[in-house]
Order: sequence, then C-alpha cells, then structure tokens
Amino acid sequence: MKLRLDVDELNDDFFEETRLLGITATLKNYQFCMQLNTNLGYDFRLNPEIEIHLRRKERSYYFSIYQYKEVNSPLTHYLYQNQFDGEYLLPEFKHMDFIWLMKYDLVDDDKCNWIKQTVRNLSGVQLVAELTNEQIKNKGNMVF
Repeated sequence: MKLRLDVDELNDDFFEETRLLGITATLKNYQFCMQLNTNLGYDFRLNPEIEIHLRRKERSYYFSIYQYKEVNSPLTHYLYQNQFDGEYLLPEFKHMDFIWLMKYDLVDDDKCNWIKQTVRNLSGVQLVAELTNEQIKNKGNMVF
C-alpha cells in the first residue's frame, strides 16, 4: 500500500479561516514594519525560522517573513516579502510588494477594514487590497 501526500489539501488547510492583504509600497521591508509597529501598535519581528526558500532557474531565493502574535489571542499576523532579487514569491501578484496573512483566529470585517485603512494612510503605501485564497495560484510558496 502506497501512501500519498495530498499537497493541495495541505495548502487548503493552511489557508483555512485566514484573511489576506496585498500591499504595494515604496518602502524596504524593515521600514514598512517599523511604520506598522508605530501606527498600529503591533510588534512585527523578522522570523528567520519560517523564511521561505525557493529554488528557481538553478538559483536560490529567500523571502523574509515578519511575524506578530496578538496578546491574549491566537491571532497571528505574517508579513511576507513578495520579491527577492527579481523573483516573486507569488508571481501572479508581481505588483504587490508584501502579502499580509492573518491566521489562527477569525478576523472580522471591522478589524480587517481598520487594518486596511490604517495601512493605506502610511507614508509610501500605494495600494492595499484584500485577496482571496482562490486568487492565489502558488499557495504552496507561502506554506511554512
């Protein structure tokens, strides 16, 4: 008997009950996180343990992930860098510099709208758009 791993099912499970935002900004990742921490009262920190490593065209690409876990809540925020050295974590969203994933707890519309509006008002931010799981073709690239 052969056991097979259903990668699509794993990817779907990873994205179950999540909210996703795509962000276009003219800021370096650490500058963007500093603004988020200051203006939203969050504490995003680089988490090298979950950094995404992709191998394409016989080269290695590393996509940083910043993480913030809310106090007294399972809700965890992940901010993915979408571009590294000319390559994209999610090629279907080349115009997005960052992908923000909210996971492990339900995020209601009011909170999500507050986050979107606050991020839109940050210096250097050009676009904030909510994404759906169905729009992401390369879900496996985000799974850590």
